[in-house]
Amino acid sequence: MRFLKGIQVFLSASVLFVGCSPSLEKVPEENFQKMRSLIQDMETKGAVMAEKLDTVAHFYEYILTKKDSILKNPRTNPYKFEGAFSTNLPGQDSTLSSLIILNPTPNRQKAEEEVILTNVLDSVFAAFKSSNRMAVQVYSNSAMQVSRVYPAYDAKNIIDANIDVTKFNFYYEADLEHNPTKGLVWIPEAYVDPAGKGWILSLVHPIYDGEELFAVLGVDFTVTDFIEEYLASEPGEYILVNSNGDIVAGKAEAIELLSMPPLKNHVYRETVQSDNFRISDFNLFNSKSREVRKMAQGFLLEKSEHFEFQEEANLRKAICVPFVSIGWFLIEIFPNN
Repeated sequence: MRFLKGIQVFLSASVLFVGCSPSLEKVPEENFQKMRSLIQDMETKGAVMAEKLDTVAHFYEYILTKKDSILKNPRTNPYKFEGAFSTNLPGQDSTLSSLIILNPTPNRQKAEEEVILTNVLDSVFAAFKSSNRMAVQVYSNSAMQVSRVYPAYDAKNIIDANIDVTKFNFYYEADLEHNPTKGLVWIPEAYVDPAGKGWILSLVHPIYDGEELFAVLGVDFTVTDFIEEYLASEPGEYILVNSNGDIVAGKAEAIELLSMPPLKNHVYRETVQSDNFRISDFNLFNSKSREVRKMAQGFLLEKSEHFEFQEEANLRKAICVPFVSIGWFLIEIFPNN
């Protein structure tokens, strides 16, 4: 009898426990659909930028088909070199790029011929940048270790002339092994520009001379302003994070609700552009909130799409939708009103 009474107590406690356990609040499908549409709009804009770079790539490859005639009757070369670096300085002539013939070049003479062959790219790069306000720089890095970057920058004081450009992801992500279709490639790792332009995303395109990879064409875009334009016009509290948990963009209230450091002038863009900005400070996995860190694990590692907050007084729930073309995630935060 005592045994049966014990079972009754256990069952009663079990019912009580189940009855009090939190259940996930149902999220209307239209919430997810709104986020998918927002992501689709952003990715469509990215596809338009990609098409424009594709046009530059086709022109570049056309130049290579005319290599013999161009080198036979070359235009005056506006570049002079001191060692690896062209001597023109930033702001000196806005029509010129910065050129480097890196020390690992297998053939300096052929590299110098390549400079002459591709000088016509300067005007094409300039036109591309002027018509794409988010473009920070346009560049070509070649198998012959020739680097051409428009607009010109202080290359001599920034770049080590002994680097092998083919060992960097903005080159090898476009090679045949990583890109067998030979098409456009978004580099998955965005980075924060040291010159204060915010988050940068790179798009590259291989340039083939016959079956040989001649160079990789690329453009760096500022994405913070672009993304925040979309987020600012949408009701709701959104953040956009990469696969590491770094906040790429977001609304100020959403970021501050997630127990992140104070924002400069209540604007994340200004915070990113400030001198003392550290990416690690604005990473979901480094939030002061245990639940926010748990949310990050659920969304980014376990690929869940819905999280309920139980401990945070100001937070109710969050939902997440991944991007299709790049490893980013759009998260909507629902505060407790």
